[in-house]
Amino acid sequence: MAKSRSKRYDQAAESFDKETTYGLKEAVGLLKGFPAPKFDGTVTLSFKLAVDPRKSDQMVRGTCALPHGTGKKVRIIVFAQGEAAKAAEAAGADKVGYEDLIKEVQAGFTDFDSAIATPDAMAEVRKIARVLGPRGLMPNPKTGTVTDDVAGAITALQAGRIDFKVDKNANVAAPVGKASFDAVKLEENISLFLDTMLKGKPAGVKGNYILAVTLASSMSPGIKLDPSLYTLSAE
Repeated sequence: MAKSRSKRYDQAAESFDKETTYGLKEAVGLLKGFPAPKFDGTVTLSFKLAVDPRKSDQMVRGTCALPHGTGKKVRIIVFAQGEAAKAAEAAGADKVGYEDLIKEVQAGFTDFDSAIATPDAMAEVRKIARVLGPRGLMPNPKTGTVTDDVAGAITALQAGRIDFKVDKNANVAAPVGKASFDAVKLEENISLFLDTMLKGKPAGVKGNYILAVTLASSMSPGIKLDPSLYTLSAE
């Protein structure tokens, strides 16, 4: 038996045409007009891509520093020793360690949103790649999470930098703010993420590689964005 939707969801779904695509301002306006839950929902932008994630030259991943942040406190752990560990603690990391922290993760600790490691720690951190990798938590130099400047990486994450990566079904999804954000802040965060995704088109993909983009908040229906917002000019 299909699980029934909430009354709030049904009211939101009836307030717009789910088959129509909307401009950014109109889409955000619709989202802001949905019946609000009793908590501050997360606004998410989701992409369907014309890529094959199994091919290395079609991998889509990167970072985006949202101008207004995500509205969420980011829980950060850091794999480091010595002065780098002290710098991480001073910068506000939630947990800092090396072999002890690796053993903790091996034992099942994954209650964090991002992991940072110094380059010299990576030889040991790779031992827990099977734990971190599937959860999108493995430190990576391409996302700025393998670095000697751990304090700078922590500051960037706390300021609203998001990491994104295509999944096995060729989808990318990331938070772009909270439902309580005013419309302008949401529009600016979304615009930057759209631009980042467009610029991140893999060299191995020809033509437009973004097939669809959907905007939604926690427990709300998705609003389809107008393709003109994410269609590349003729090459």
